[in-house]
Amino acid sequence: MKIMADLHVHTLASGHAYNTILEITESARKKGLELIAVTDHGPKMPGAPHRHYFSNLRVLPSEINGVEVLKGVEANILDCEGSLDLENSYLERLDIVLAGFHDDCIHPGSVEENTAALIKVIQNPFVNVIVHPGNPRFKVDYERVVSAAADHHVAVEINNGSLTVVRKGSSENCREIARLCKKYGAMVSLGSDAHWHQLVGEFPKSMELLEEAGITEEYVLNTSADKIKEFLK
Repeated sequence: MKIMADLHVHTLASGHAYNTILEITESARKKGLELIAVTDHGPKMPGAPHRHYFSNLRVLPSEINGVEVLKGVEANILDCEGSLDLENSYLERLDIVLAGFHDDCIHPGSVEENTAALIKVIQNPFVNVIVHPGNPRFKVDYERVVSAAADHHVAVEINNGSLTVVRKGSSENCREIARLCKKYGAMVSLGSDAHWHQLVGEFPKSMELLEEAGITEEYVLNTSADKIKEFLK
C-alpha cells in the first residue's frame, strides 16, 4: 500500500510545533507525498492561533513546493454535546476538519459522556475526521463510535503519534478501533500528527495495525489525493 498524503500536520502556529509550512511541504515533497493537510489546533488549545488565522488560510496557495495543501483545523471538543471551538461559519470555509479530545480543553467524562460527545461530533456535517479516538484518557464505546462514523461518512484516524511518542497506552485501543473499522467498513485516515517536519508522512506503527486488521487500500484515504478530495466533497 503506497501512502501519498498526510492528513494531520501541525505548524508553528499551533504554539507547540516547530516548523513553517514551507519546511513541512519541503519534507513532504522529499518523501514523495502528493498532499498534506495543515491542521493546526483550534483556538481553545493553549498557544493556538486566534480563529481569524483559520478564516485567513484562504490566502495560502493550494500548492506549495509541489505539494497540494489542504487548509484545515484540528478542532477541540468542548463538552458532552459535541461543541467545537470553531463555529460552523469558520469550519465551512476549510478544506478539511479534524476533531478530537484534548486534556487542555475538556476534562475526561464517563464512557457514556465521552461516547455521546464523540457521536455528536461525528454528526456535525462539517467534521471529516475524528482524531486519536484511542486516547486512553477519554474512554469511549469504540463499537458505537466506529459504527456512527461509518454511517455518517466520517473517517476514523489511526494516529501514528499515539503509537509512538504521545498518548501512551493507546496501542491496544487503536488495535480494537482498526478491527472495528474493518468490521463496519469505516474509512481510515492516517495522521502523523507531526509537530516536527521530519515526522511528516511517517506511519510505520499505523501501517502495522492496518495490516494486522486486514484493512485494504480501498478503505484508506491516504492512498490517493483524488480519493481524499472525493471523500471531502
